[in-house]
Amino acid sequence: MKLYLIRHGETVDNVAQLYAGVRDSALTVQGFLQAERLAQYLAASGIRYSRVFASDLQRAVKTAEALLAAQPKQDDVQELTVQQLPVLREQDFGFYEGKPFYARQPYSDKSGKDTHRLHHQNDPSFEDVESKESMAKRTDTFLAEYLLPLICEDHPGQEVVVAIVSHGIILSQLWKSILGKFSKQTVALAPGLSIDNGGVTSLEHLGGWSNTGYLELDITTTATDAGGTCGDKVAQLEAGTDDTGKLKEVLPVPLPPSVHMLIQTVNGKEHLKGLKRARGVGSSQYDQGQKKIESFFKKSKVG
Repeated sequence: MKLYLIRHGETVDNVAQLYAGVRDSALTVQGFLQAERLAQYLAASGIRYSRVFASDLQRAVKTAEALLAAQPKQDDVQELTVQQLPVLREQDFGFYEGKPFYARQPYSDKSGKDTHRLHHQNDPSFEDVESKESMAKRTDTFLAEYLLPLICEDHPGQEVVVAIVSHGIILSQLWKSILGKFSKQTVALAPGLSIDNGGVTSLEHLGGWSNTGYLELDITTTATDAGGTCGDKVAQLEAGTDDTGKLKEVLPVPLPPSVHMLIQTVNGKEHLKGLKRARGVGSSQYDQGQKKIESFFKKSKVG
């Protein structure tokens, strides 16, 4: 299996420097161009998706739809659609949703938001930021219900390619959840990648995601294990919701040592080379009803 963890394109709130977690901020024109560039780059590299998952927030959905729009049409293959999942939404910033970034105080080791939270978290109207534990529960549930079964299914003669389009913070948590399912000796970096090289400081902390930046992973399972022990491990997982609608706990069951993961690309952004921002237009909200987007960037010829 080839797995891509992809961040959405630039949004209106990114440009305005506003906190946007569950807030449904739209892509800018620049963000849509970034998504198109990524889609064309991966399609030209021969990538053909088997499944595409995305957060149900529009910035992720539009980025994911761009991936599918760039795929070559095949008459004998059923057209894919984006599977939109609330569980892949960004961290909920609570009180800070839609508010400007808080500047870091001089000589403080805390972010401006964390300093503000420290002084206001007991205010009656304060709604706290979603906890790391809550995000981990969401990503573990996604693994149990969607990703691990795909890893453990037998796909004879078929290359399975899965794209997950989401948001920077929740993608970092998703990566930690994925990594936690693998034995340490079964995870490796591709040639040219190493700890402290290219932004990789540790396997758990691979660095941030740029707009449309992606993490590329190759996951392989030995033939003797496919559909066997691996499937048994996944069967031990508990997922879904309880009677109150809350996410159930997911058991931390590791994958067997016959499942290996190779980290191929960290924060891939080769597709963005040469992409420049058009003054004025690039930062405005992308409108799908407008004429072909490239027309904004055509320069008049000088006679």
